[in-house]
Amino acid sequence: MKERIQKILSEAGVCSRRKAEELVRAGAVKIDGHPATIGQQVDPNQHRITVDDVPINYSRKREKHYIALNKPRGYVTTMADEKGRKTVSELVSDLGVRVYPIGRLDMVSEGLLLLTDDGEFANMMMHPKFHISKRYRVTVDSGVSDEAASELSSGVVIDGRMTAPAVINIVSTSPTRSVLEMTIREGRNRQIRKMCEAVGLNVKRLKRTAIGPLKLGMLQPGQHRELTKAEIAALRRAAATKK
Repeated sequence: MKERIQKILSEAGVCSRRKAEELVRAGAVKIDGHPATIGQQVDPNQHRITVDDVPINYSRKREKHYIALNKPRGYVTTMADEKGRKTVSELVSDLGVRVYPIGRLDMVSEGLLLLTDDGEFANMMMHPKFHISKRYRVTVDSGVSDEAASELSSGVVIDGRMTAPAVINIVSTSPTRSVLEMTIREGRNRQIRKMCEAVGLNVKRLKRTAIGPLKLGMLQPGQHRELTKAEIAALRRAAATKK
């Protein structure tokens, strides 16, 4: 059965659909020796598909992997980095299978990061229409007024667009240090940092503590674990629930 080439690469565990588009545009993906095109329909059982001239291993029935990682600060959320920086791939190299990150945490942020080789699941967790919540513990270097918290809750303008309503709790506050708990349902670039900047707050530490019903828990920095079937099912249910 024919499928779009991006979906095939995702289901084969090569990369996310978004990254697959980048690979196709770069000419790295070939079908029977010919460069693939975005959206091209292919039967992976009838055609030879390669990425950087290496054949992909495609099977709908293959075992899929779902990993929770506590990303430490100082690692970039990518599988390879042209600048030679440390990547999250180094933290899951002992798995023996290729998984890729679902979404991002910037290099100086930390906390819960999901990785998988299941393209459908990755898309469900990342696509804006599913509105999966993400909770963060945010430390800033000043006090936080009720007015600032209210603005963050209602929405602020970043990159020319208003953010969706967020859930804001002030855990503690003082003139030199405050801790906020922020829950959002978007995934815009550096969103938490930009939201705080918009109300005059400077983020000193940012840690993701939950994705939907999944909590970081006692997982230590740099450690990872397989999600349980119950956790995977709970994340799927969260995505399926209309917001």
